[in-house]
Amino acid sequence: MKTLIKNGTVVNSTGTAQADVLIDGEAIAAVLAPGSTLLGFDVESNVDTVIDAAGKYVIPGGIDAHTHMEMPFGGTQASDTFETGTRAAAWGGTTSIVDFVVQYAGENVLDQFHLWHEKARGNCAIDYGFHQILSDVQDSSLTAMDELVAEGVSSFKLFMAYKGVFLSDDGQIVKAMQKASQNGSMIMMHAENGSVIDLLVQQAIAAGNTSPYYHGLTRPWQAEEEATHRAIMLANLTGAPLYVVHVSAKQAVDQIALARDKGQNVFGETCPQYLYLSLEDNLGAPGFEGAKWVCSTPLRSKAEGHQHHMWQSLRTNDIQMVSTDHCPFCMKGQKDMGIGDFSKIPNGIGGVEHRMDLLYQGVVDGNISLERWVEVTSTTPARMFGMYGRKGVIQPGADGDVVIYDPNGHTSIGLPVDDDGVQTGRSHHMNMDYSAYEGYEIDGHVDTVLSRGKVIIDNNQYLGAKGDGKYVKRGLSQYLI
Repeated sequence: MKTLIKNGTVVNSTGTAQADVLIDGEAIAAVLAPGSTLLGFDVESNVDTVIDAAGKYVIPGGIDAHTHMEMPFGGTQASDTFETGTRAAAWGGTTSIVDFVVQYAGENVLDQFHLWHEKARGNCAIDYGFHQILSDVQDSSLTAMDELVAEGVSSFKLFMAYKGVFLSDDGQIVKAMQKASQNGSMIMMHAENGSVIDLLVQQAIAAGNTSPYYHGLTRPWQAEEEATHRAIMLANLTGAPLYVVHVSAKQAVDQIALARDKGQNVFGETCPQYLYLSLEDNLGAPGFEGAKWVCSTPLRSKAEGHQHHMWQSLRTNDIQMVSTDHCPFCMKGQKDMGIGDFSKIPNGIGGVEHRMDLLYQGVVDGNISLERWVEVTSTTPARMFGMYGRKGVIQPGADGDVVIYDPNGHTSIGLPVDDDGVQTGRSHHMNMDYSAYEGYEIDGHVDTVLSRGKVIIDNNQYLGAKGDGKYVKRGLSQYLI
């Protein structure tokens, strides 16, 4: 199949241009001046499909580099499967995800990697890759890190919180970082001081402070800043590149910026929830309603300026990209496990469908530029995690992952709808009984989505299929200094 996307404005991280995009099979074959010929032939008359993108942006498909499909956590598991979660991602203009393989203490790392392959294979609507979570860092884990790099898993996540579940002590972290400095892989860090948090949680519960609001108060910004600084120091000691996930506190951003100013390979990711949601407005909602927004790191105080600082950090590149940390749980039967004890609320927010829209609203509101929108949602994730050239750019040879975005369209975010129906009004397609962004109105709309040259979303209809997505074997990071 040959597809021509004509009359659109192509937006890459490096700039915009009026251009036509020719896709041949699964890859972009050419980016052409509007109406031009190719090898003497009129292009439009020699293709199978023509898509008119007049008045619209033609951008590389979004890459969400932080998702948790089917993740077991707190006695339940994330409500989105690889099938439902990747289909929802496609609706929102995301054409690739990088999901986390989970390894709990005592489990074999490679066994878990193969298990996640079994979960995802044949079920994903879009392309997918994997990061590997390491909990207890055994000798076998270090050997597995080399083997996984060869399998296209070039990033490894460790935790400084969740004692007895994921937490690695500093010695284990250093061993993993030493290995990463040898094989070129990226260390990803959940940076919160778990011991301090555990104490504050115990004290809050004992004092009868059990509502979701106290989830935020017991995970203070000082615990995030301290752990971020400690992770940076351990990375400095070992020479490993460090990527701090879901940064929410402006003080943690300052630690990252300071390390980068000194030339260290330290990077930061934030999420839409830390740009738009807050401790006061969301976690502080009446009754148990705040459970909808329980995630870790937690939502921060708007009065303290964290959200403003996150947008600023995206503009200055102190924070390099935006992922979702998509880990959805339903209110009924999952979040309500924590009624009367906020510490039992499953930690996670669903957002894989909304990221591209929410960040585009940042363009409309003057918080970031159009090119920066593409950079933080597609190009940098591709570069950071070894996919650039194939993903993250509209250029010849890249995969035909293309989104046609209408800046004059409108998207209302709200309650779930069935994929068999037409997407109208307030709707989302994630396997959740609510939306964290319900009531948000977006000044733009995802009109058409192509994944490796196949149209999977068009005219408010899902045209893809289970199994359309393929595994992406990633290389080493292309973002290192």
